[in-house]
Amino acid sequence: MMHGCLDDIRVLELARYQAGPRCGMMLSDMGAEVIKIEKMGGEDNRKAKPMVRGQSIYFSVYNRGKKSICLDLRKDAGKAVFFDLLKTADMVLENFRPGTLEQMGLGYEELIKVKPDIILIRVSGYGQYGPYRDRPAFDSMGQAMNGLMTLTGAQLGGRLDGEPVGTAFSLVDRTTSLHAAIGAVAALHHRDRTGEGQVIDVCLMDSAFTMVEIPISYYLTTGKEGGESGRRPYQAKDGWIVINIGTSPHLTKRIQEMIGTEDIRNRQPDGGSLFGPKIPALVDWCRQRTVAEIYEKLVALGVPVAPINTIPQAAADPHLWEREMLVKVQDPYAGELHVPGLAIKFSKTPGKLGPVPTPGEHTLEVLGKLPSYDTDRINHLRVAQIVQ
Repeated sequence: MMHGCLDDIRVLELARYQAGPRCGMMLSDMGAEVIKIEKMGGEDNRKAKPMVRGQSIYFSVYNRGKKSICLDLRKDAGKAVFFDLLKTADMVLENFRPGTLEQMGLGYEELIKVKPDIILIRVSGYGQYGPYRDRPAFDSMGQAMNGLMTLTGAQLGGRLDGEPVGTAFSLVDRTTSLHAAIGAVAALHHRDRTGEGQVIDVCLMDSAFTMVEIPISYYLTTGKEGGESGRRPYQAKDGWIVINIGTSPHLTKRIQEMIGTEDIRNRQPDGGSLFGPKIPALVDWCRQRTVAEIYEKLVALGVPVAPINTIPQAAADPHLWEREMLVKVQDPYAGELHVPGLAIKFSKTPGKLGPVPTPGEHTLEVLGKLPSYDTDRINHLRVAQIVQ
């Protein structure tokens, strides 16, 4: 019986930080065996803040369920071990700066000599080609260069010359991981039909563009800024709430009847605005009521509405727990940890979750299944500090 759609798929992960490892996490969630190849002693992100009882929440969230081996890829003997593993793999996932894998002697042309149908997933800041190819980049560069920070700052400040603001989380990294995972499963389908592997090139810059694709397309077509409205909340007596009636005439009518006024529809120019105006009559109505009162009344009317929760409030939301979006795992350092559950729900192949691996925890298990890798050979590699 299959537990996940990718039960028979093996991924070698050479990835750090967030976009690459989160792609590996998603493939693992769908059943793939993801072997995280770390440097000797474990990757630096194992110490990334925030830390809980000696364990990095950052590392735990994106690496639970994977298998860890520590391998020195700077040495020829380490590369030999990698290529022996490659013979058993379906995919290699990396997020080095473009050209780094080639410098290591592990570029695509070298990989296909050993495994002709390998799928190489490449995650980078600006892509494998283009004028910015060789520049280092993190999530904030993507948000900055494609105008997202400008739009977010305008929405918060209520004016186009407001201070640019980035999101409170790595939005571009996480979107890039989705693109990488989607590309990976599509490439698997292509390989199943043709027997061919290929290279998947995704980057932060491209992913960031998808977040501003409507305003940029609108600008290039009309020469005007606009295209999408901001999402500005309404203030209640005890907090904030988001209400979205869009252009629906029947929702507009219901709210007009509820608050006893006429013509509350926003009047915006073609293309909308960068920071959509709130409805004055609804602003006054909300200020006289609590978040709970507003929410209850508007839900009953079928209006899209949501309270703006704090993190503690969001963590206590029963919907989150009912859908198992947070689960507990046992950790050798921290004891019990909460990690994300499975975001994609399959009816036939539910997928799997697993604990956070310790550095080199699965070296013996993984290498011991390779031809000619008996316990003595693996111990010899350990003494020589090739593996851990």
